Amino acid sequence: MSFRRVNIFILVLVVVVFLLVLHHNILGLSDLLKRELSDSSPLGLQPIDFIPEAPQRWTEGENGEEIPVVITASDDRLGGVIATMNSIQQNTKSNVAFHIVTLNDTVDHLRSWLSKTPLKNVKYRILDFDPHVLDGKVKVDSEMPDTVKPLTFARFYLPNWVPNAEKAIYLDDDVIVQDDILELYHTPLQQGHAAAFSDDCDSTSNKFAIRGAGNQYNYIGYLDYKKEAIRKLSMKASTCSFNPGVFVANLTEWKLQNITKQLENWMTLNVKEGIYSRTLAGSITTPPLLIVFYKRHSNIDPMWNVRHLGSSAGKRYSPQFVKAAKLLHWNGHFKPWGRAASYADVWEKWYLPDPTGKFNLIRRHTDMYEAK
Repeated sequence: MSFRRVNIFILVLVVVVFLLVLHHNILGLSDLLKRELSDSSPLGLQPIDFIPEAPQRWTEGENGEEIPVVITASDDRLGGVIATMNSIQQNTKSNVAFHIVTLNDTVDHLRSWLSKTPLKNVKYRILDFDPHVLDGKVKVDSEMPDTVKPLTFARFYLPNWVPNAEKAIYLDDDVIVQDDILELYHTPLQQGHAAAFSDDCDSTSNKFAIRGAGNQYNYIGYLDYKKEAIRKLSMKASTCSFNPGVFVANLTEWKLQNITKQLENWMTLNVKEGIYSRTLAGSITTPPLLIVFYKRHSNIDPMWNVRHLGSSAGKRYSPQFVKAAKLLHWNGHFKPWGRAASYADVWEKWYLPDPTGKFNLIRRHTDMYEAK
């Protein structure tokens, strides 16, 4: 009996040692994968700056889980970024972290503006976007080379800006938030969906005509259905399009499906074959997103993207409806820092004047002034 007990003891000991070794190897593999993911960002998609005050704020704080918000910042629209950030910060107690994607020539201006306003206390990170990642993927009109805005494509590279996050929010710079952004962050995404958007046929936007382009609320308004590459996809031309200026992303699913590479492939094909609609009036970032996310995206609450305030359609909203909206979006030609946008006064409540004096609001009753 004693010999048998010794054998059993030795067997148990071997099993325990085996499990300990296996556990150690799994942890090592996990660390290796994390290092590979963090080192996989393309050249140029790297942090420039971290807020110098209180670096511990990058860890999960008293207010719960961190909410990553990605937004782009170009120098001529910097006032929009400031208003967006201020509106989010003032309407939430959540632990929000702003990841601001910009170009090198905007960094000093942005840093100065943030450091001299109440936003100096928010958690933010400034990242550089390298326009060269778009080489061969975007058509450039030789007569109007400035019409292509590199930062509009930053949303395609979302995992690069927040490599360690499982979920993130992307916002255009022409929005303000009037409710707790935690609600938007908790938008449920269906299994297998990498993002949630607001459809253009929802109850708040309906169908409206964009001057010179016909009705652009469905796929045929963005894609050229005469091209074989589009016909082969068997996408219904009448399918509702969606607005890519506000969305919630499941970054784990985004990376698993290699969404960024898919988007780049369609961009490259457009350069070669011209698969986008010739009457395209909206952003050229929309068509590849429509293709990649065709019937593979979830929906956000329409009140979290009340849009068209930057077009004539925005004037149809009542003041009561605008007040009830959770997020207001001035997509279109008329921006709230300019002369002709609807409800610019609502946006202006969240604007913080530029301490450097470089960015000025433009209003009808005076040529240029700084909001008080």
